Amino acid sequence: MDAVALQNLSKTYSGGKQAVKQISVSLDQGEVFGFLGPNGAGKTTTVKLLNGMLTPSEGSCQVLGLDSAKKPEKVHALSGVVTEHAQMYNTLTGMQNLIFYASIFGISKNEAQKRAESLLKQLDLEQAKDQKLSAYSTGMRQRLSLARALIHRPKVLFLDEPTSGLDPESAQNVNQLIQELAKREGITIFLCTHQLRYAQEICTRYGLIEEGKLLAAGTLEELREKVFSAATLQIRANNIPEGLPFQKTGEQQYEMVLRPDDEIPRLVRQIVEGGGDIYAVAAKRPSLEDIYFALTAKGKGDTF
Repeated sequence: MDAVALQNLSKTYSGGKQAVKQISVSLDQGEVFGFLGPNGAGKTTTVKLLNGMLTPSEGSCQVLGLDSAKKPEKVHALSGVVTEHAQMYNTLTGMQNLIFYASIFGISKNEAQKRAESLLKQLDLEQAKDQKLSAYSTGMRQRLSLARALIHRPKVLFLDEPTSGLDPESAQNVNQLIQELAKREGITIFLCTHQLRYAQEICTRYGLIEEGKLLAAGTLEELREKVFSAATLQIRANNIPEGLPFQKTGEQQYEMVLRPDDEIPRLVRQIVEGGGDIYAVAAKRPSLEDIYFALTAKGKGDTF
């Protein structure tokens, strides 16, 4: 059974705007799936559909085999959601907020306190547990929101820009927790972000979306194969022998398009045997940003 499944999912709002256009994708348990695109691409609408907050105009979506539109309360019991702007109670302390939200899921106060203590420690909020939320910074609120989403031990976690407003150290702690949740506990992470470099560091698979349409989905290697047929070999060297298909790009800097990667040893050997001196060799593979911009350019009729 898929942890998350979308089949031809579409959503058109009453004003006629089609925010999501026939998206089909499925996630295995324990994946960290990056749902990537600019603001307004349809990411938040998709998450709302998956959580039963909106009803699809066409198609369907399921979480752990449950139809999100027909059984939203059961979906909520098995999933957690973190939005970019954490909504909790300012007059309650961090600990009180977590205990309150745990009670909604039928968790006893004693058990809730144990879970809350553990989460607050993991997210470096232990010292602030008895402070009212009104005294929390934006980053602290964001981390507490993640703790709130995890208090009932969900099997699927939906994250919308989870590191928004966090300092580098806090963001690193959150990223480590996300990866541990997926790897050690098998929690499926559905992560929405417009930060492609960040997503490349943390996700295991990706879905690239623009204007409500899914452009492509797969691992980084699968996306590279779909979009680019070659890598770029970059070297820093002196006395490159004539006849080799390198283009000079700077002082002692050369590069060439490479098909396939196993050409590298032969080329290095030819340079050395021809009297060249090599100081550095690197095969540059397209990044997630390169892939995304190539796909969007293709969709607009440009070549790449």
